[in-house]
Amino acid sequence: MSFKAAFVFICPGNDPAKHRTTIDAPEITLSVVGVKSYDEADKVVAELLDEGVTAFELCAGFGAEGVARINKVVGDKAAVGVVRFDIHPGLDFKSGDKFFG
Repeated sequence: MSFKAAFVFICPGNDPAKHRTTIDAPEITLSVVGVKSYDEADKVVAELLDEGVTAFELCAGFGAEGVARINKVVGDKAAVGVVRFDIHPGLDFKSGDKFFG
């Protein structure tokens, strides 16, 4: 059984049904999923937890509030890591909290 991890990226035009892939490498299964809002991220992360994902990496579009929300969804069931920009170049140089919050 391989380690299951997920990278979740956020952008207003994302649709998690379309913007999703899974990479099966020898020692890890990595799901990559695009979401369009913090609310959608909460739902997707809960689904991935149910699928056995135990590590989440969030893109820099998640601000501090967005990361806190995911940590609340995950609880003690998985680890959460974050790619960080204080202001994100893909979000008009705003924090995800200002853009999505």
